[in-house]
Amino acid sequence: MPKKSAPSKRSATSKRSPTSKRASSSKRAAPSKRSSASKRLARTQRSARSKLSALSKRLGPAKRSAQSKLSALKRFIPSKGSTPPVPAGDPSTLLFGDLESELKTTRRFLESVPDGQDDWRPHAKSKSLGELANHVAQLPGFGILMLTQDEYVGGTRKEVRATSSAERVAIFDEVSGELRRLIKGLKWEAAMSPWTLKFGDRVVASAPRANLLRSAFISHSAHHRAQLGVYFRLLDVPVPGSYGPTADEPRPS
Repeated sequence: MPKKSAPSKRSATSKRSPTSKRASSSKRAAPSKRSSASKRLARTQRSARSKLSALSKRLGPAKRSAQSKLSALKRFIPSKGSTPPVPAGDPSTLLFGDLESELKTTRRFLESVPDGQDDWRPHAKSKSLGELANHVAQLPGFGILMLTQDEYVGGTRKEVRATSSAERVAIFDEVSGELRRLIKGLKWEAAMSPWTLKFGDRVVASAPRANLLRSAFISHSAHHRAQLGVYFRLLDVPVPGSYGPTADEPRPS
């Protein structure tokens, strides 16, 4: 009986499974995908470089203009260790030109505080009318303190307890008159020298004296004056104008 010949190695290896065919195909496709991605990346990079170049050209004049302005400004910036230039004119005129009008407005409010209502308050957490009015009347004293000392520890200054509108106006006239005198004689060196407010050992504020005089006295007074205006409205007391007439005053024709 004739013997069956064994299948040749060539014929065995030539019969590849579908899986092996797909693997071979994917190996051939991989370099093609990588090449395509590289091309896309190169195009993106070229586009980004082109846009960046166009943007630099547009910003060029603006950059040169900014550099020119900065160079001009540097002439007015004192170098390290040098003395800053002193502005022309006196500090009282340039920094506190509104002082007189602010003091006159505060005085009108103090004149309007009704007697006999010192204990009234709009809310349990609010100051009483008497406490608020006394504080406003004596705030110029805080300005005096700032002009005669280099630092102050909060809570060590006691206020006088006035009980009538006339008393408060008299106190205000006295301290505001002294404040006017000190501000009129203020020199630039003192105006720009540091002033410090502390509570205990903690520094709460430290800045040029003129800056803090503006915020801690003038703006502070305007803040509490506005509170008095709310108290007056709730008590049906006519409210004086501050920076213009109120509903209780005739409007200019």
